Amino acid sequence: MLRHLGIALLVFGRALYDPAFARAFNRGFDPTSPQGETGALPPAAPAPAPLPVQKVAPAPLATLDKAPPDSALLLLGLFQKEARLVDFLQQDVADYSDQQVGAAARVVHQGLRRVLDDHVTIAPVRSEPEGGRVTLPAGFDPAEVRITGQLVGEPPFRGTLVHGGWRATELHLPKVVSGRDLGILAPAEVEL
Repeated sequence: MLRHLGIALLVFGRALYDPAFARAFNRGFDPTSPQGETGALPPAAPAPAPLPVQKVAPAPLATLDKAPPDSALLLLGLFQKEARLVDFLQQDVADYSDQQVGAAARVVHQGLRRVLDDHVTIAPVRSEPEGGRVTLPAGFDPAEVRITGQLVGEPPFRGTLVHGGWRATELHLPKVVSGRDLGILAPAEVEL
């Protein structure tokens, strides 16, 4: 395969810089012909003997599924309703003092916490205390644990728990009216 790629690059480069070769190539010459034409490639080297093939079962490919947006949009709408999260994130806070941003962040934090308490049950991924030593056995789930630092050797791995992680164990989102556009995170407000 790499040999073919090398040949393709050679032909491309030569056709780019050698007009006689490009004309001959366009006429459909046989580059392995001993007669050749001006600018033709030299005869191809004989193919090497094929290597013995070892049959290995291919690893199953992971499939990527599109994440359904409905629950995420509903949760983001709840964050906006209870904590004005989208307003806070869309606001340019560069002109505000740290105390003003901190006061706004406290209000946003309280609203976000209320939404999580009401709609999502959250538990730590790891129960050990942060800063404590942990051992990751062979076959640990890489979706549950992200290894940082220098990875050397084979499991079991021993390290320090920097963050215990979070897992949503239950989701209790409110039911919505059929056909509601969940992309509307907060309706526009008009005062009359």
